[in-house]
Amino acid sequence: MAELKQLQEAALTSDYAWRQVAHLANNIGPRLSGSAQAQKAVGYVADELKTLGLEVQLEKVVVPHWVRGEETAALVRWPGQAENTTQKIVLTALGGSVATPAAGLTAEVVVVHDFDELTSLGKDNVQGRIVLFDYPFDKQMAAEDHGGAAYGQAVVYRSDGPSAAARLGAAAALIRSVGGAAYRLPHTGATKYAADAPKIPAAAVTEEDASLIAALAPQGAVQMHLVLTPQQLPDAPSANVVADLKGSEHPEEVVIVSGHLDSWDLGTGAIDDGAGVAVAMQTANLVRQLGLHPRRTIRVIAWMNEENGTHGGKTYAHDHAGDVANQYAAIETDGGADHPLGINFVGKPELKAFLEPVAKVLEKSGAGLLAAKEEAGTDIDPLRKLGVPNFSPIQDSRYYFNYHHTAADTLDKIDPRQLAETAAINAVLAYALANTEKPLPR
Repeated sequence: MAELKQLQEAALTSDYAWRQVAHLANNIGPRLSGSAQAQKAVGYVADELKTLGLEVQLEKVVVPHWVRGEETAALVRWPGQAENTTQKIVLTALGGSVATPAAGLTAEVVVVHDFDELTSLGKDNVQGRIVLFDYPFDKQMAAEDHGGAAYGQAVVYRSDGPSAAARLGAAAALIRSVGGAAYRLPHTGATKYAADAPKIPAAAVTEEDASLIAALAPQGAVQMHLVLTPQQLPDAPSANVVADLKGSEHPEEVVIVSGHLDSWDLGTGAIDDGAGVAVAMQTANLVRQLGLHPRRTIRVIAWMNEENGTHGGKTYAHDHAGDVANQYAAIETDGGADHPLGINFVGKPELKAFLEPVAKVLEKSGAGLLAAKEEAGTDIDPLRKLGVPNFSPIQDSRYYFNYHHTAADTLDKIDPRQLAETAAINAVLAYALANTEKPLPR
């Protein structure tokens, strides 16, 4: 307990995590899988962890390499239009989207609120048109600190909407951006093309532009000219950065503390998820700095390709399936950098008893809550399916989805004190798990 308190105090007064996320966001920049910046980040994090004295491996991951290209749209016909005018629409391609013809496509826009409304229209009313899914992000739910739940309700239109529209013959699909910011910011994110549907161009429009089109459509025909020129290049080699601070008694057993290194390309990936990588690195830094000796190995992982493929987490689970008994526990931070409230845990209910002493320590920084969840992190979830207990910080989610997957995901959105609080959770939790006397229930 004394060592946990030492780690907490050190985390709250250290700027190491801040300096790491600042370099990732400002110096390296956006880190979409397959990009030069993503590979630069792999090398940077590996070198930093070697400097701390960790044993570092680059574990190969093959990742998709999608590039955004041009993305423009304008209304070219609508009720009440002044002659010879157009109305600009602000949008961004969804990750993985196919391109329009080089000169773009022009088609009438059909607005639906959900999948049932789309189905009710039938093929005759969708064929050759652009479908806009005008499903709103629940801002009230987010304001009550249930941002993740609000996101979960709306994100299905981003993932499944384009294929649903394509099955009825749509020429393209648009979604109302999945996020809380109403500053004409489009929110990108991956879409998922189904095997039983044609691939059609897909983009997210801003909240304001979705509302505009939804207001005009009942008045008469609304026609849009849409240009998207993304490219899906051949898959590229990349890596998870895997770095071990060896345990003194059970070095073969590993406690993973992690974040994902890739990011979307509109902003600089500060809150999603440079912050998660930085606080994972801080765990190793603090244990080294304080001269502590965990019984089990603390393994820092910077995952690759969480955003548009999840190949990093899946590849790690596949490659380490043979020694899954030694994958003792896994922590992932991927909820931004706002004030943490406690710890999510996924696994047997008995885990809560193991965490209660840790929660007592974390109460000092307002992070003493414990919550049982079904999932704690995208990259560690494949390990959960193999029986490995999963953990993550509970973080304030009221504002995260204002910036998530947008051009506004930049360093200035991180408060250094709150980042340090998140680093404290990672360090205290990882060290506690690495030193439990009884094995965790699984």
